[in-house]
Amino acid sequence: MCMTPSTERLVRHFGEMGSRWGFNRTVGQMYALLLLSEQPLCADELAASLAVSRGNVSMGLQELHAWRLLREHRQPGDRKVYFSPAGPILELARRVLEERMRREVAPTLSLLRELLDADAAPAEAHARDTMRDIHDLLETTDRWATEIQTLRNEHVQTLLRWGTGMGKLLELTDRLRGESDRYE
Repeated sequence: MCMTPSTERLVRHFGEMGSRWGFNRTVGQMYALLLLSEQPLCADELAASLAVSRGNVSMGLQELHAWRLLREHRQPGDRKVYFSPAGPILELARRVLEERMRREVAPTLSLLRELLDADAAPAEAHARDTMRDIHDLLETTDRWATEIQTLRNEHVQTLLRWGTGMGKLLELTDRLRGESDRYE
């Protein structure tokens, strides 16, 4: 795939951001390239476009498969497998959210439940209170993420748009209750 300057810039940026999103640099670049390509790409095309080894691409494709972010295509008379994103951007964001919750939040919640269920010494009161606060926050986040997964795309988009105005609504509610300095 021949990359335009803007495409190349975004591909590089996805590579830089990849580690923050749970991917390595090459996986981030590969996914950006797949997102921006009009046609599915094979591993050789990904390797050539990004100037990386075929082995690196193969490992990156396995990682993207593990995140359920790829769709495979086969073309008649061609033994190669071609890849494209597994759906529209919002669906991909849902999958990333679901995987990050499974990989990061679920194990932490499990540990916190185990620690909070165990008997504790009185000297651990502060630590247990903090653990309970972390547990409650993650439990709420987990319920929110689970709810997001069940909503139709249109409802998720509406919810996201509402989110930008919710802070103002909450501030107004606080002012009406006489709690205006609560967030300052």
